[in-house]
Amino acid sequence: MSSSLALSGLASGFDWKTFIDTMIETQSAPITRLKAEKTANNNKITALSTLGTKITDLQTAAAALKADGLFSGRTATSTNTNWTASASSGTATGSYAINVTRLASATARNGTSDIGLGLSTTNDVSGVTLASMATAKAVTAGNFTVNGAQVSIALTDSLQDVFTKISTATGGTVTASYDSATDKISLNSASTIVLGASNDTSNFFSVTKLANNSSGTITSSGALGSVNQSAPLASSRLRGSITAVDGSGNGSFNINGVAIAYNVNTDSLSAVLNRINTSTAGVTATYDTASDRVVLTNKTTGSVGMGFSEAAGGFLDAAGITAGTTNVGLDAQYTVNGGPTLTSSSNTLDASSHGITGLSVIATAEGTSTIAVGSDTTSMRKKIEDFISKYNAVQDYIESQTKVTITNGKVSTSLMSDNREIQSWARSFRSAAFDAVSGVGGTIQRLENLGIDFTSGTSDLTIKDGTKLDAALADHSADVESFFKTATTGFSAKLDALSTQILGTGTSSTGWINTAKNTLTNSNTSIDNQIDVIQRQLDSQRARLEAAFTAMEEAQSKIQQQQQQIAKTFPSTG
Repeated sequence: MSSSLALSGLASGFDWKTFIDTMIETQSAPITRLKAEKTANNNKITALSTLGTKITDLQTAAAALKADGLFSGRTATSTNTNWTASASSGTATGSYAINVTRLASATARNGTSDIGLGLSTTNDVSGVTLASMATAKAVTAGNFTVNGAQVSIALTDSLQDVFTKISTATGGTVTASYDSATDKISLNSASTIVLGASNDTSNFFSVTKLANNSSGTITSSGALGSVNQSAPLASSRLRGSITAVDGSGNGSFNINGVAIAYNVNTDSLSAVLNRINTSTAGVTATYDTASDRVVLTNKTTGSVGMGFSEAAGGFLDAAGITAGTTNVGLDAQYTVNGGPTLTSSSNTLDASSHGITGLSVIATAEGTSTIAVGSDTTSMRKKIEDFISKYNAVQDYIESQTKVTITNGKVSTSLMSDNREIQSWARSFRSAAFDAVSGVGGTIQRLENLGIDFTSGTSDLTIKDGTKLDAALADHSADVESFFKTATTGFSAKLDALSTQILGTGTSSTGWINTAKNTLTNSNTSIDNQIDVIQRQLDSQRARLEAAFTAMEEAQSKIQQQQQQIAKTFPSTG
């Protein structure tokens, strides 16, 4: 067959291809209808999945209403805003008047003062510059005032230079000296000495611990030399030598049975104290710069001791701990509601001392406070409100997908208006929410007893009486808990059973929603098969028609060729 004859109507003048397309399109109407049905099925599957998600959310919200401790949750408030009060689930509600007459304190071991070497081994301090002076704080250059006379100093000045400047500035009426035996500076005058002025720029007086005392003799309030906290122990200016070490400088001591190791050549005082603090010894070690001493304090309060040991000549000896004094900690003392005096090793007053299960009060100062323990109605109400929201979301969605409206006599349907089963789910949820709960005692038998009811004309729940709800949560929380939490027959159990019936369990294909989705999926499979059969029939019919019309074109073409040949052979003479 000539390819040119495949052109529609080339010989016959009849556009048979358009005719075939129109006829096949008309006969394809069942496919169009089936595709529309499949689209509707897919939309229904999506809607069912969305509904399933909303019911799952409702099931979760209902389960939250039977959570352990929800309706026995407590709040605790203190009239003393500096105290902190808390109450765990189940704490007896009520008011507790607490009077703390003594706070708990921690045991402390105060090392001896002045563990560092003095500024000089002699009274001559002409070789001790301000820059190198081993005081707890560094001296700043500037000026200070003595008896109204200004004295200017530089860090390159020796301490003796400063003494000379004081004498010169005051016309010799004030003299200064250093006593190596006491490691103190003294100022002397025949009359009262007045130190300082508002425009002084040097901290010389505070560093040397000199202060006005309304007399003609002023002496440093404490020794001036101090330990170098960052230098290795061997060169840290400790007054006592550390000799209880091996040939490499290693030593150790024990605090509360915990060994602390050190090396005099590599570890500084700060490093050793930090090692104590990070150990399990249970003490805090600090260096008191004002008194040039080490202090060990128990990390826990109460009347408990502190033990330490080492070989003679060790770190604890040099740091003044061995020769120090211990201030044993005290237990807190308090009363509850005017009762007998109670004791607590901690300032956290809990059931271990007062016997009120779940109540904990952190006292930060002596005094009184009234602790009010009540039901945590805020948390309870929040869970109830969340349930109502999730319940309404299910009802509203079912309503939107199944409603039928009539406007001006015209009926409008929704995606699943014909699905009576889904509409029955809405009724089942409404019944579960409305009906009384069996098998529970107390004042709460149904949601209405909590001030919760349906919004007029709808299946939506709402809190119609908030005061009634709050009162039930505050005064009858045990009854509310029984209403929601009772196994099998409780409100949450009923909602869970209904939700499970609709959703199925786990990843199984059980449940009404899964059954409905499977039915729609199977319907789509059948639709696909029907479309395939019809399409094959239409394709076959198209092929037959195209072959027939092509044959017609060929026959028509041959006839035309024969006519033309006859015309040539027998030309017209008229």
